[in-house]
Amino acid sequence: MSSIEIPERELSISFVRAAGPGGQNVNKVSTAAQLRFDLAGSSVLNPAAKARLRQLAGHRVITDGSLLIVARNHRTQEGNRREALERLQKLIAAALIEPKKRRATRPTRASQVRRVDSKVKHRRTKQLRGRVSHDD
Repeated sequence: MSSIEIPERELSISFVRAAGPGGQNVNKVSTAAQLRFDLAGSSVLNPAAKARLRQLAGHRVITDGSLLIVARNHRTQEGNRREALERLQKLIAAALIEPKKRRATRPTRASQVRRVDSKVKHRRTKQLRGRVSHDD
């Protein structure tokens, strides 16, 4: 698998206040990282990889065609920046893997025979569960 170097001009990181518990710092310090990757204008990904990345990213792709990743698990800006970049790298690595083409196959003769035999056996079992007739 080839790794791709994303140019800095296609990335932008900003920091916002993180939600949730955090003590005294939560309302004062902007530690949550918002990483924006210009997916629509990216020059390093081919169109097929862009389409796969858009599919993988789901709701993280916003209206202007950018991919928005919000990281807020760490208490520091640097930790959240690292996490956001790692998540982007994982998404791009997954998008670069081309899915294998599916080739249609046919069931073997033996598997067809086994299938029919199991159906016959199942039918007999069901028939034996029916009402018992008294021919006296």
